[in-house]
Amino acid sequence: MEALVKHHNPLSDLISDEVYQLLVEHNLLDARSVRDYQIRRRFRQLRAQNVPAYDAIERIQEEYPYLQFDTIRKIVYRGNGARQ
Repeated sequence: MEALVKHHNPLSDLISDEVYQLLVEHNLLDARSVRDYQIRRRFRQLRAQNVPAYDAIERIQEEYPYLQFDTIRKIVYRGNGARQ
């Protein structure tokens, strides 16, 4: 959770900076869910730029090198559903 503190609001399209800080301060955000949301958002942005899905996932993997290609694929295609 420390990774979320003192950083920009990665959910700015959903909530205000003040609400984000309040949620972080009270440990009400799941870092993995926030990361997955950012990955899905980045994937949609790349696809909107006509980047092929395979290439988009590879670009995202460059941003998150600790994640396997298949893991990113599962994140972007499973949507907002239940966790694995």
